[in-house]
Amino acid sequence: MRLSQYFLPVLREVPSEAEIASHKLMLRAGMIRQASAGIYTWLPLGFRVLKKVEGIVREEQDRSGAIELLMPTLQQAELWRESGRYDAYGPEMLRFKDRHEREMLYGPTNEELITQVFRGAAKSYRDLPRILYHIQWKFRDEIRPRFGVMRGREFLMKDAYSFDMSVEAARHSYNRMFVAYLRTFARMGLKSIPMVAETGPIGGDLSHEFIILADTGESQVFCHADLLDTPIPPADVDFGSDLTPHIAPWTRHYAATDDKHDEGRFAAEVPQNKRVSARGVEIGHIFFFGTKYSEPMGCRVQGPDGNMVSVQSGSYGIGVSRLPAAIIEASHDDAGIVWPVPVAPFEVGLVNLKPGDKAADRACEGLYARLEGAGVSVLLDDTQERPGGKFATMDLIGLPFQLIVGPKGLKGGEVEIKDRKSGARTTASPEAAVKRLVGEVRAQRILA
Repeated sequence: MRLSQYFLPVLREVPSEAEIASHKLMLRAGMIRQASAGIYTWLPLGFRVLKKVEGIVREEQDRSGAIELLMPTLQQAELWRESGRYDAYGPEMLRFKDRHEREMLYGPTNEELITQVFRGAAKSYRDLPRILYHIQWKFRDEIRPRFGVMRGREFLMKDAYSFDMSVEAARHSYNRMFVAYLRTFARMGLKSIPMVAETGPIGGDLSHEFIILADTGESQVFCHADLLDTPIPPADVDFGSDLTPHIAPWTRHYAATDDKHDEGRFAAEVPQNKRVSARGVEIGHIFFFGTKYSEPMGCRVQGPDGNMVSVQSGSYGIGVSRLPAAIIEASHDDAGIVWPVPVAPFEVGLVNLKPGDKAADRACEGLYARLEGAGVSVLLDDTQERPGGKFATMDLIGLPFQLIVGPKGLKGGEVEIKDRKSGARTTASPEAAVKRLVGEVRAQRILA
């Protein structure tokens, strides 16, 4: 993509309405623009990141055995009355009537609708187990939307739903999703910490939140330091009961606020040199709720003995549109964003320091063609902006590598490579630069 033909409305000044790093940088880097309170337009650069994130989420869901479908955003209120949640959910649910005076809602989640779908299709134990998922826009009318897409009212979510014959089988589905989540976040360059959590309006008695540590986090997190280096475990671990040795101690104590009881227990049970107490950002949440929805909604199948059995279920959410902001919170510096390769909007920023110079133009065209031909995505800055402005823009938007081409370097047969994360600069021949960048990008595309 050539920057002269792209839509990238960067801002040099920090917007006054932005409070946290990700909100400031997403606005400044031309990723998003606010449409109304808590609702955002994703501009081309941001949309590319969002699609990268969505792609990783989808790949890991498919890898876990989940099957994709797509449910509507609008749901009938009557369906929620079947489960008993319509009146209990609260003012976050957007409710309205259509022209025929039917009560409708903009779905904040899909437990009822997927249960309706499954009960109409599954008749026998032979139809189980199944995990169904979709990636869909949702709406929750937050009383105080803030922090950009981190806490918006409209958001893109991956939600999956498992259906099993027994509690034991359902726990196995829960464990498969648990591991899929760890893999998903690791591929994005994030170290996620699983924490036992409250189930809230979803219900059930087993739930984990996946947290990344960030100063702007909404929750206080207490965890054992060893948890920060825990490898991804196999899918047959029971995360509801036996967390060790695969998951370090103190994953089970999570405080949504500064809970003094938890804080005291944490201090008593964890050695001082192993204590981590920090703010955390939720990026995923999984639940096992058994027959909470299948019982009242009549979702039953015939078992091997001929008796009808209510299915056991769980739900599994990932905030897809929250993840770009979470990644920025975990990976930025004073100059701007630092994207990991797997989620970067472009992998290389090719900077022509002097457009109009025949040698520089020719070299850039050749490098652009060779990198794109090797499958590396490139943003070519072919604008007439001064070099200082070009460098500032490239640092701001955070592409993993910069390839800098100018008449002076070309006279010596060299171009410059900058690693955005480390800041390291090296020079090489154009041919060697292409070979190195292709190798670096391919090596970093899958982090887990």
